[in-house]
Amino acid sequence: MRRFKILCTFGLFLGLGIMTTGIVATPRPEPRPADAAPAPSVQIPIQQLTLKNGLRVVLSEDHAAPTVSLCVTFDVGSRNEQPGHTGFAHLFEHMMFQGSQNVGKGEHLILVRVNGGDVNGTTGDDSTNYYERVPANQLDMALFLESDRMRALRINQANLDNQRNTVQEERRLRIDNQAYGRTGEILEDLAYDNFAYKHSTMGSMADLNAASLADVAQFFKTYYAPNNAVLTLVGDFKTPEALEKIRKYFEDIPAQPASPPVDMTEPVQTAERRTVIEDSFARLPRLDIVYKAVPGNTPDWYALDMLGDILFGGTSSRLYQKLVKGKGVALRVAGGIDLRRGPALFQAFVVLKPGQDAEGVEKLIYEEFEHVKTDGVTAAELEKIRIQNRLQQAKSLTNTLNRARTLGRYAVYFHDPNLINTSLANYSEVQPADIQRVARQYLGEAQRTVVLTIPKPQAAPAR
Repeated sequence: MRRFKILCTFGLFLGLGIMTTGIVATPRPEPRPADAAPAPSVQIPIQQLTLKNGLRVVLSEDHAAPTVSLCVTFDVGSRNEQPGHTGFAHLFEHMMFQGSQNVGKGEHLILVRVNGGDVNGTTGDDSTNYYERVPANQLDMALFLESDRMRALRINQANLDNQRNTVQEERRLRIDNQAYGRTGEILEDLAYDNFAYKHSTMGSMADLNAASLADVAQFFKTYYAPNNAVLTLVGDFKTPEALEKIRKYFEDIPAQPASPPVDMTEPVQTAERRTVIEDSFARLPRLDIVYKAVPGNTPDWYALDMLGDILFGGTSSRLYQKLVKGKGVALRVAGGIDLRRGPALFQAFVVLKPGQDAEGVEKLIYEEFEHVKTDGVTAAELEKIRIQNRLQQAKSLTNTLNRARTLGRYAVYFHDPNLINTSLANYSEVQPADIQRVARQYLGEAQRTVVLTIPKPQAAPAR
């Protein structure tokens, strides 16, 4: 799942030099004396500003280790693509490493790695990000590399043809010739009506083949502009010096006209949608059930996220205990709500044991959903999830690169990188009645989409 909750604990961050202020928001605080000192909460220090060309900058000093993590998040993902032009966002994740005005083909990767760093990029429905973690004394190098390709990426026919082939081979490997590889594409296509989320981030072979050099150049000009990006920097630097360097490398890159807005609205679904896929690579049936819900960072999203953890979060979750441990009908159970800027999907995912009846397993899942709607969840279940999430995300955010990527994502998705500090309070506000309400509101029969992937029967060998 693409869930990205930001919860953290006090103890793990003290060693990172992250300041602590304020009061922890807890669901049921223990009584304490009136003169007791307020409990400290974690606060990741953040400074924000916008350069003259519209580039948003988010800085967070952390002197625990002599490294810096840099992330440039562009406000472009597959949701920005148009029919007939799918796969462009992911194609550019590859094109961005093919050289720029002052950097040769592949040199970006080489320079970062030979200087002791790591580097990569990712593409999703809602954004694309590029990141590197380097020794603190290599900050200038990292800023130069990112600014040079934002300023003047080397877009030519040879690079386009080469990376088009690379992306198509990646599609063959990860989707077309992989067990359950097509399931996710078919599921989203069936669940969504709006093209923004209806099509695959990987794109279609036909659209990639049809992409012209002019199309690709225009996509870069529109979406890879400084005013369509957020630069986040976390680690061992002094903010005034870092800002001076960022201005030096980025502020003279010309801004571009604002990118077109994206319509992500979805009509109300009035009937169940269902299909069956025969998969030549699958060896066991897989059942996917999704419900269109709400965008991330909304009160109902937080409630659905916690419901997902209660139902699917680990071996102690309700449906793992029911389907794997109790009934013994499934090998794997997972689910929950993903994080999107538009309507997200609440998903149940089950790999069945050999010989099990998919219809019967599906009914067991719906029985548990109905149990939540009728009887709700307990305060103890919510508290267990809060504790698990605090530990999980505290571990994640000890890594400066994860923090840089999280800040960039929150800045682009919700225009609020400070969510890294405030999400804990949003989860703490969720009560058992909220869980019961969202289960009733969003997990209805007419609102669901079901995809059953089954192994394709093998042809009998010729005699």
